[in-house]
Amino acid sequence: MNRAVMGISLCFSLVFGMAASAETEEGFKTIFNGKNFDGWYLKIRNGDDELAKKVYAIEDGAVHVFNSEFPDEYNLNVGDNDTHGLFYTEKAHTNYVLRFEYKWGKRKANNFGRWQYDAGVYYHVINDAIWPTGIEYQIRYDDSNDRNHTGDLIRPSGADYVWTQAKDSNTYLHPKDGGIPEVKRDWMNLAKPTTNYHALDDQWNQCEIIVMGGQYAIHKLNGDIVNMATNLKPGAGIFGFQSETAEIFYRNIRIKEYVDVVPAEEFLTE
Repeated sequence: MNRAVMGISLCFSLVFGMAASAETEEGFKTIFNGKNFDGWYLKIRNGDDELAKKVYAIEDGAVHVFNSEFPDEYNLNVGDNDTHGLFYTEKAHTNYVLRFEYKWGKRKANNFGRWQYDAGVYYHVINDAIWPTGIEYQIRYDDSNDRNHTGDLIRPSGADYVWTQAKDSNTYLHPKDGGIPEVKRDWMNLAKPTTNYHALDDQWNQCEIIVMGGQYAIHKLNGDIVNMATNLKPGAGIFGFQSETAEIFYRNIRIKEYVDVVPAEEFLTE
Protein backbone atom coordinates (compact mmCIF):
# COMPACT_ATOMS: atom_id res chain seq x y z
CA MET A 1 0.00 0.00 0.00
CA ASN A 2 1.51 3.38 -0.98
CA ARG A 3 1.69 6.35 1.35
CA ALA A 4 -1.26 8.20 -0.27
CA VAL A 5 -3.54 5.19 0.01
CA MET A 6 -2.41 4.61 3.59
CA GLY A 7 -3.25 8.23 4.36
CA ILE A 8 -6.73 7.93 2.88
CA SER A 9 -7.27 4.65 4.71
CA LEU A 10 -6.18 6.20 8.00
CA CYS A 11 -8.45 9.20 7.43
CA PHE A 12 -11.46 6.97 6.80
CA SER A 13 -10.62 4.88 9.86
CA LEU A 14 -10.43 7.95 12.05
CA VAL A 15 -13.66 9.46 10.71
CA PHE A 16 -15.69 6.28 10.94
CA GLY A 17 -14.10 5.33 14.24
CA MET A 18 -15.02 8.70 15.71
CA ALA A 19 -18.57 8.41 14.36
CA ALA A 20 -18.99 4.92 15.83
CA SER A 21 -17.55 6.09 19.14
CA ALA A 22 -19.90 9.09 19.23
CA GLU A 23 -22.86 6.87 18.49
CA THR A 24 -21.85 4.49 21.28
CA GLU A 25 -21.26 7.35 23.71
CA GLU A 26 -24.62 8.85 22.85
CA GLY A 27 -26.17 5.75 24.39
CA PHE A 28 -29.33 5.45 22.30
CA LYS A 29 -30.82 2.04 21.62
CA THR A 30 -33.12 1.28 18.68
CA ILE A 31 -36.34 -0.24 20.02
CA PHE A 32 -38.27 -0.67 16.77
CA ASN A 33 -36.29 -2.88 14.40
CA GLY A 34 -38.17 -1.86 11.24
CA LYS A 35 -39.05 -5.49 10.43
CA ASN A 36 -41.56 -6.65 13.04
CA PHE A 37 -43.11 -5.70 16.37
CA ASP A 38 -40.74 -7.60 18.64
CA GLY A 39 -40.94 -5.86 22.02
CA TRP A 40 -44.26 -4.21 21.16
CA TYR A 41 -47.95 -5.12 21.02
CA LEU A 42 -50.84 -3.71 18.99
CA LYS A 43 -54.20 -2.57 20.29
CA ILE A 44 -57.15 -0.93 18.55
CA ARG A 45 -60.52 0.00 19.96
CA ASN A 46 -62.58 -2.83 18.44
CA GLY A 47 -60.11 -5.50 19.61
CA ASP A 48 -59.63 -6.98 16.12
CA ASP A 49 -56.04 -8.24 16.10
CA GLU A 50 -56.01 -8.92 12.36
CA LEU A 51 -57.26 -5.43 11.53
CA ALA A 52 -54.65 -3.97 13.89
CA LYS A 53 -51.91 -5.62 11.81
CA LYS A 54 -53.28 -3.80 8.75
CA VAL A 55 -53.63 -0.47 10.56
CA TYR A 56 -49.98 -0.70 11.67
CA ALA A 57 -48.30 -2.03 8.54
CA ILE A 58 -44.51 -2.18 8.45
CA GLU A 59 -43.03 -0.87 5.19
CA ASP A 60 -39.47 0.20 4.33
CA GLY A 61 -38.38 0.19 7.97
CA ALA A 62 -41.27 2.38 9.15
CA VAL A 63 -44.70 1.84 10.67
CA HIS A 64 -47.21 3.01 8.07
CA VAL A 65 -50.58 3.78 9.66
CA PHE A 66 -53.49 3.56 7.18
CA ASN A 67 -51.52 2.39 4.15
CA SER A 68 -52.78 1.64 0.63
CA GLU A 69 -55.06 -1.14 1.91
CA PHE A 70 -57.28 1.66 3.16
CA PRO A 71 -59.27 4.07 0.97
CA ASP A 72 -58.40 7.77 0.80
CA GLU A 73 -61.24 8.39 3.25
CA TYR A 74 -61.84 5.63 5.78
CA ASN A 75 -64.79 5.42 8.18
CA LEU A 76 -65.29 9.19 8.15
CA ASN A 77 -68.08 10.46 10.38
CA VAL A 78 -69.20 6.97 11.39
CA GLY A 79 -68.68 7.81 15.02
CA ASP A 80 -67.34 4.52 16.35
CA ASN A 81 -63.68 5.13 15.39
CA ASP A 82 -62.86 1.43 15.71
CA THR A 83 -59.29 1.80 14.44
CA HIS A 84 -58.29 4.32 17.09
CA GLY A 85 -55.45 2.70 18.98
CA LEU A 86 -51.74 2.42 19.70
CA PHE A 87 -48.77 0.15 19.27
CA TYR A 88 -47.31 -0.18 22.75
CA THR A 89 -43.95 -1.12 24.24
CA GLU A 90 -44.06 -4.28 26.33
CA LYS A 91 -41.52 -2.76 28.72
CA ALA A 92 -42.21 0.11 31.12
CA HIS A 93 -39.79 3.03 31.35
CA THR A 94 -39.10 5.76 33.91
CA ASN A 95 -36.15 8.05 33.13
CA TYR A 96 -35.32 8.39 29.44
CA VAL A 97 -35.03 10.36 26.24
CA LEU A 98 -37.24 9.01 23.46
CA ARG A 99 -36.48 10.01 19.87
CA PHE A 100 -38.45 9.24 16.74
CA GLU A 101 -39.44 10.64 13.36
CA TYR A 102 -42.85 11.04 11.75
CA LYS A 103 -44.38 12.40 8.57
CA TRP A 104 -47.94 12.73 7.34
CA GLY A 105 -49.55 10.94 4.43
CA LYS A 106 -52.72 12.01 2.62
CA ARG A 107 -55.41 9.56 3.79
CA LYS A 108 -58.06 10.61 6.27
CA ALA A 109 -59.82 8.40 8.80
CA ASN A 110 -62.35 8.29 11.61
CA ASN A 111 -63.23 11.68 13.16
CA PHE A 112 -60.91 13.69 10.89
CA GLY A 113 -63.54 16.41 10.50
CA ARG A 114 -63.10 17.33 14.15
CA TRP A 115 -59.40 16.55 14.68
CA GLN A 116 -57.47 17.05 11.45
CA TYR A 117 -54.20 15.10 10.98
CA ASP A 118 -54.17 13.87 14.55
CA ALA A 119 -51.97 11.25 16.21
CA GLY A 120 -49.56 11.23 19.15
CA VAL A 121 -47.39 9.38 21.65
CA TYR A 122 -48.68 8.44 25.09
CA TYR A 123 -46.02 7.92 27.76
CA HIS A 124 -46.13 6.89 31.43
CA VAL A 125 -49.12 4.72 30.49
CA ILE A 126 -50.51 2.64 33.37
CA ASN A 127 -53.81 1.64 31.74
CA ASP A 128 -53.69 0.73 28.07
CA ALA A 129 -57.37 1.36 27.37
CA ILE A 130 -58.31 3.34 24.26
CA TRP A 131 -57.65 6.06 25.31
CA PRO A 132 -55.20 5.27 28.15
CA THR A 133 -54.20 6.76 31.45
CA GLY A 134 -50.90 8.49 30.72
CA ILE A 135 -49.55 11.76 29.33
CA GLU A 136 -49.59 12.59 25.62
CA TYR A 137 -47.11 14.22 23.29
CA GLN A 138 -49.60 15.39 20.70
CA ILE A 139 -48.79 15.00 17.00
CA ARG A 140 -51.14 17.09 14.94
CA TYR A 141 -51.45 19.50 12.02
CA ASP A 142 -54.66 21.50 11.67
CA ASP A 143 -54.87 22.18 7.94
CA SER A 144 -57.99 24.31 8.40
CA ASN A 145 -55.86 27.14 9.80
CA ASP A 146 -52.31 25.98 8.98
CA ARG A 147 -51.48 25.48 12.67
CA ASN A 148 -48.94 23.11 14.19
CA HIS A 149 -50.01 21.22 17.30
CA THR A 150 -47.15 18.75 17.52
CA GLY A 151 -45.69 19.03 21.01
CA ASP A 152 -48.96 19.97 22.72
CA LEU A 153 -49.45 18.31 26.11
CA ILE A 154 -52.62 16.34 26.76
CA ARG A 155 -53.73 15.53 30.29
CA PRO A 156 -56.19 12.62 30.15
CA SER A 157 -58.44 11.60 33.00
CA GLY A 158 -56.38 10.01 35.77
CA ALA A 159 -53.18 11.86 34.84
CA ASP A 160 -51.82 15.17 36.07
CA TYR A 161 -48.94 17.61 35.78
CA VAL A 162 -47.99 21.24 36.46
CA TRP A 163 -47.77 23.53 33.41
CA THR A 164 -46.84 27.18 32.89
CA GLN A 165 -48.14 29.48 30.18
CA ALA A 166 -47.56 32.86 28.64
CA LYS A 167 -49.53 35.70 30.21
CA ASP A 168 -52.81 36.34 28.38
CA SER A 169 -52.18 33.25 26.25
CA ASN A 170 -52.86 29.52 26.35
CA THR A 171 -49.41 28.52 25.03
CA TYR A 172 -46.38 27.21 26.91
CA LEU A 173 -43.78 29.56 28.37
CA HIS A 174 -41.01 28.59 30.81
CA PRO A 175 -41.16 30.33 34.22
CA LYS A 176 -37.72 31.94 33.73
CA ASP A 177 -39.17 33.67 30.66
CA GLY A 178 -42.25 34.87 32.51
CA GLY A 179 -44.48 31.80 32.31
CA ILE A 180 -47.15 31.58 34.98
CA PRO A 181 -48.97 28.50 36.37
CA GLU A 182 -52.12 27.73 34.43
CA VAL A 183 -55.24 29.02 36.14
CA LYS A 184 -57.80 26.84 34.39
CA ARG A 185 -56.57 23.24 34.51
CA ASP A 186 -57.48 22.17 31.00
CA TRP A 187 -56.96 18.75 29.38
CA MET A 188 -54.93 20.25 26.50
CA ASN A 189 -51.95 22.57 26.95
CA LEU A 190 -50.65 24.08 23.74
CA ALA A 191 -47.02 24.01 22.68
CA LYS A 192 -45.00 27.16 22.09
CA PRO A 193 -45.82 28.46 18.58
CA THR A 194 -43.28 27.50 15.93
CA THR A 195 -42.85 27.50 12.18
CA ASN A 196 -40.14 24.83 12.41
CA TYR A 197 -42.23 21.84 11.35
CA HIS A 198 -43.22 19.78 8.30
CA ALA A 199 -46.89 19.30 7.53
CA LEU A 200 -48.09 17.91 4.19
CA ASP A 201 -44.77 18.18 2.34
CA ASP A 202 -43.69 14.51 2.66
CA GLN A 203 -40.79 15.51 4.92
CA TRP A 204 -39.86 13.91 8.23
CA ASN A 205 -40.09 15.65 11.60
CA GLN A 206 -37.58 14.88 14.37
CA CYS A 207 -39.21 14.51 17.78
CA GLU A 208 -37.84 14.09 21.27
CA ILE A 209 -39.55 13.42 24.59
CA ILE A 210 -37.30 13.88 27.61
CA VAL A 211 -39.00 12.45 30.68
CA MET A 212 -37.54 11.93 34.14
CA GLY A 213 -39.94 9.91 36.25
CA GLY A 214 -42.49 12.12 37.92
CA GLN A 215 -40.23 15.16 37.98
CA TYR A 216 -40.58 16.61 34.48
CA ALA A 217 -41.14 16.06 30.77
CA ILE A 218 -39.76 18.19 27.94
CA HIS A 219 -41.23 18.10 24.43
CA LYS A 220 -38.96 18.93 21.49
CA LEU A 221 -39.76 19.28 17.80
CA ASN A 222 -37.00 19.51 15.18
CA GLY A 223 -34.51 20.51 17.87
CA ASP A 224 -36.69 23.20 19.48
CA ILE A 225 -38.13 22.96 22.99
CA VAL A 226 -41.86 23.57 22.54
CA ASN A 227 -43.41 22.39 25.81
CA MET A 228 -42.65 21.25 29.34
CA ALA A 229 -44.47 19.92 32.39
CA THR A 230 -43.42 19.09 35.95
CA ASN A 231 -44.84 16.99 38.80
CA LEU A 232 -46.05 14.25 36.48
CA LYS A 233 -48.60 11.66 37.54
CA PRO A 234 -48.17 8.81 36.65
CA GLY A 235 -44.39 8.82 36.96
CA ALA A 236 -43.54 5.69 34.94
CA GLY A 237 -45.11 3.27 32.49
CA ILE A 238 -45.14 1.96 28.94
CA PHE A 239 -45.51 4.21 25.91
CA GLY A 240 -47.38 3.89 22.64
CA PHE A 241 -47.76 5.50 19.21
CA GLN A 242 -51.26 6.34 18.01
CA SER A 243 -53.46 5.61 15.06
CA GLU A 244 -56.18 8.22 15.02
CA THR A 245 -57.50 10.41 12.20
CA ALA A 246 -54.94 10.34 9.40
CA GLU A 247 -52.26 8.42 7.56
CA ILE A 248 -48.92 8.74 9.33
CA PHE A 249 -45.46 7.14 9.22
CA TYR A 250 -43.23 6.49 12.27
CA ARG A 251 -39.59 5.43 12.11
CA ASN A 252 -36.20 5.52 13.89
CA ILE A 253 -37.72 4.95 17.33
CA ARG A 254 -34.90 4.87 19.86
CA ILE A 255 -34.37 5.43 23.56
CA LYS A 256 -31.66 6.38 25.99
CA GLU A 257 -32.42 5.35 29.56
CA TYR A 258 -31.01 6.75 32.79
CA VAL A 259 -30.74 5.20 36.23
CA ASP A 260 -30.84 8.56 38.00
CA VAL A 261 -32.82 11.68 37.21
CA VAL A 262 -30.90 14.18 35.09
CA PRO A 263 -31.61 17.81 36.08
CA ALA A 264 -33.81 19.57 33.55
CA GLU A 265 -31.28 22.39 33.20
CA GLU A 266 -28.93 20.04 31.35
CA PHE A 267 -31.50 19.70 28.56
CA LEU A 268 -32.88 23.23 28.69
CA THR A 269 -29.47 24.77 28.06
CA GLU A 270 -28.65 22.63 24.98
